[in-house]
Amino acid sequence: MNAAHRLRRRLEEKRLCVMPGVFDALSAKLAAEAGHEVLFMTGFGVSAVRLASPDAGLISMGEMLDQLRTCIAAAGDIPVVGDGDTGWGNALNVQRTVREYARAGAAAIMLEDQVSPKKCGHTKGKQVVSRQEARLKIRAACQARDALRANGSGDILVLARSDARAVNGFDDALARCQDFADEGADILFLEAPENIDEMRRFCASVKRPCMANMVFQGKTPVVPPAELQEIGYRLAVYPIAALAGLIASLRQTYAALVPGAGMAHPPQLDFAALQEAVGFPAYWDAEKKYAAE
Repeated sequence: MNAAHRLRRRLEEKRLCVMPGVFDALSAKLAAEAGHEVLFMTGFGVSAVRLASPDAGLISMGEMLDQLRTCIAAAGDIPVVGDGDTGWGNALNVQRTVREYARAGAAAIMLEDQVSPKKCGHTKGKQVVSRQEARLKIRAACQARDALRANGSGDILVLARSDARAVNGFDDALARCQDFADEGADILFLEAPENIDEMRRFCASVKRPCMANMVFQGKTPVVPPAELQEIGYRLAVYPIAALAGLIASLRQTYAALVPGAGMAHPPQLDFAALQEAVGFPAYWDAEKKYAAE
């Protein structure tokens, strides 16, 4: 059973699936160990940890693909959804991106309708392509997906995202999501609805699994998973929760190491626990198999 099939099976269940954001091999490994069923490789996080730069279209497809492979390898059997940004170009670029993400082993690829260079969905300065161009790019993505399945060379789901709410209003964003559903997108994501009523209207209007984006202090109300499920969502992504905690901890740790700072260190693992977290015990056990007498 490949990753796409596992995700497809999970989406058939009625209960909400919470997806934590991951951004490198270690975060993917720890999220999988925590018991999460699906992981989301976030472009915001990858841009931050790989480039120390904002999620503003600065990262390349090659860099994202490289990071995706490491996340998938570290996650084991847990499906990973990969952020595909705008697909890095026109409809033909989108098709190549779909094929490459599928070959890397992604369970799904998220593609959005922003103008390139894109922006984080909850920050300012976004622009979107025309409704027709957005639809054609999702059509291209779905045709690439179907071709992979038909020739047996891969499997992947298409997660179609519209950022039009902040630019053209809710009705246009909803119409785009309905277009994406008509083109065959597997999962739909209307980014940054501004109230519960908009969230309900979205889930009720499209006949595909819907995803919610829970960004604390973003534009969308952050509500408990049980309420998201009642609204009609099938997936909920928390893309930056781990990254925000990591940055806070790193800042405090590095500041505390400055001589004379007088700052307390945040909670830390002891050395034995640190070795276990990065896999030394398993490595030592495996190493014994090949030890020369």
